[in-house]
Amino acid sequence: MTAKKDYYEVLGVGRSATTDEIKKAYRQLAIKHHPDRNPDNKKESEERFKEISEAYEILSDPQKKAAYDQYGHAGVDNLFRGGGFNWSDFTHFDDLQDIFGFGLEGIFRNLGVDIDLGMGSWSSSSGRRSYRGRDMEHSVTITLEEAASGVEKVFPLTRHESCGACSGSGLKPGTKKAKCQACAGRGHIVRSTGFFTISQTCNQCNGEGEIIKTPCPECSGKGVIKAERKIKVKIPAGVEDGMHLRMTSEGEAGQRQGPRGDLYILMRVKEHPVFERIGSDIACQINISFAQAALGCEPEVPTLDGASKLKIPAGTQPGAVFRLKQKGLPSLNSHARGDELIKVAVNVPKQLNSEQKNILKQFAASLGEDPGISPKTLAEKIKRVFE
Repeated sequence: MTAKKDYYEVLGVGRSATTDEIKKAYRQLAIKHHPDRNPDNKKESEERFKEISEAYEILSDPQKKAAYDQYGHAGVDNLFRGGGFNWSDFTHFDDLQDIFGFGLEGIFRNLGVDIDLGMGSWSSSSGRRSYRGRDMEHSVTITLEEAASGVEKVFPLTRHESCGACSGSGLKPGTKKAKCQACAGRGHIVRSTGFFTISQTCNQCNGEGEIIKTPCPECSGKGVIKAERKIKVKIPAGVEDGMHLRMTSEGEAGQRQGPRGDLYILMRVKEHPVFERIGSDIACQINISFAQAALGCEPEVPTLDGASKLKIPAGTQPGAVFRLKQKGLPSLNSHARGDELIKVAVNVPKQLNSEQKNILKQFAASLGEDPGISPKTLAEKIKRVFE
């Protein structure tokens, strides 16, 4: 399946383009790619004309544009009733009429929208309409230990809920909707444009054919009210900072009993005072003394599961890295667990008493070293060896 193109690229505008700039770009492309203007390449022109119209439908609407800017195609695909863009989803036929004047019959015929010349008409679907609720985002902060084990979090969220007084209908209890006078209950208004007729969705009742005369006093006819809810989210082990978790149907309630939007949980994982995260692995540093590095030791080291013994062999050099298997974080995509990487730093004492200095000199002498030799003298000795 071919990935959808970016809507801004389709119209050739920047992400900061104004509504007027978006409309101007659409006007130019609509004229250029209308099938009637490209009779030798009609099929490709039809697809291109539909593509730019889909982009215009989203980017010319502030709410749809905001959803697209935040979530990309995933944020707007559910606005198309058939699962993908169709001409029944297009709400800007008035703009096309402004562009093409009385040539609309050609537009509709070539785009597969029903129209009959003379007394014929086309119309969008009418009847009761509901509106899907808006998607929401909320950030949740957890510790690295919680990211390793998984955790449940409960947080307050203010969102639109279906009005309990009217059950989301927007009607005052005990009342009914009235027939829309603007369209006589048909849901569409017929307009004559010379030798053919166009039927458009009624903007008074939004195609329902009915209007609310007595709105619900609790929600003012919207069918939704703002309320605070406690949301419980189960965060799986292995989540990373910046990751989104989707909670289906936990966003805003839809108007007129429409479906809820989704809630996206933005994960924030706190920086840890000891560990650095590297994917599923974690890393830390421990300090040991010169004697421990030379003789070997078995210190306790921190892990996400508590302290653990680490065997450090004799002669370990500064900067050496040891690995504790499966002491990291679990992976979201498998049951595997990462490792813990432990870097060893060797502490060199800064102050020695006379006894300690004598002991170290004796130790150096036992290795054939001269602790008092300067780096310059040492370099000269090495040079003479190779002469």
